[in-house]
Amino acid sequence: MITKDIISSFFKTLQNDICSALEKADEKNNFSEEIWQREGGGGGCSRVIQDGKVIEKGGVNFSAVHGKLPENIQHALKLKAPGFYATGISIIIHPQNPMVPIIHANLRYFETDEGKNWFGGGIDLTPHYIVKEDARFFHQQLKKVCDEHDTSYYPKFKKEADDYFFIPHRNETRGIGGIFFDHLVETENTSQKDIFEFVKAIGNSFIPIYGHLIEKNKNIPFTEKQKQWQLLRRGRYVEFNLVYDKGTKFGLDTAGRIESILVSLPKNASWLYNFIPEKNSPEEKTLDLLKKGLNWAT
Repeated sequence: MITKDIISSFFKTLQNDICSALEKADEKNNFSEEIWQREGGGGGCSRVIQDGKVIEKGGVNFSAVHGKLPENIQHALKLKAPGFYATGISIIIHPQNPMVPIIHANLRYFETDEGKNWFGGGIDLTPHYIVKEDARFFHQQLKKVCDEHDTSYYPKFKKEADDYFFIPHRNETRGIGGIFFDHLVETENTSQKDIFEFVKAIGNSFIPIYGHLIEKNKNIPFTEKQKQWQLLRRGRYVEFNLVYDKGTKFGLDTAGRIESILVSLPKNASWLYNFIPEKNSPEEKTLDLLKKGLNWAT
């Protein structure tokens, strides 16, 4: 039987492994650590790196919390009893170089006093400039991991990511998507152990995937114009996280620790009034590719 303690222990180990690898990739700064307790039950460990050589701001957070759900969430999940336990890891990296993409990953486990439990999460990429070679690499790696567990996963979870990481008021996707899944539960054909192995594989793919993208792009020269474009794209990232992101809303609704909830926001971002990129510029070409349903894996 896969217990919540086993799941939580994996997320803790994954946090350690990812932080160590990112510190090595950054070559300058290390993560600071803050252990925190949640008033309603449980707590976590927030690790943040700032002003590094490669990473301008990044967070790798672990949490394991429990207690009673607010009534609005209880009703939304159609639960009769309010007791819950949730554990997970959340990763967000905002790089210095605009040629290195923003990456986000989240893996989580949730169980209730009613005996229900499920996994959720995913990984997605937000390039400031979309490079088709990098987009193909990212999606091919995710497809490979998915296919090793269930060939239906990648197309299904890729579509869910396209639909989820979408900014309706801009009519554009946040980036090039990735995979996203929620309420992944045991079925006749898939055990909880099978699902947990899939979740572990996604978590363990983070460093090989992002490490490659960092190494490939971190030393590419960039201009001040490209840096300003990076700030504008970060602004779109902020808009999504504050208006639509379910994780942000859940954290706020359950009286989560605000610093940990908002660690996903970049150190610097920008909003220019009615910015329109030059015709046929790399910026315009990137905007043209921020669409649902693009097949990046082939």
